[in-house]
Amino acid sequence: MSKTEIINEITRLSHDDRREIMRLLFELEQDAETLAECDRLALERFKMLDAMEAEDEKNSAR
Repeated sequence: MSKTEIINEITRLSHDDRREIMRLLFELEQDAETLAECDRLALERFKMLDAMEAEDEKNSAR
């Protein structure tokens, strides 16, 4: 399977499946620990943003 074919298939996967693939790719890298920490921090920040957006929606509905 070519790189292009892999990339095309990745776009069809669910968010959870893409995250799992990304985690596995990170583990293969020499800097896996650093990449895992960056991923963890990014996910934490995205959750914070999601919570802030939900709060904004709740407040704007009033």
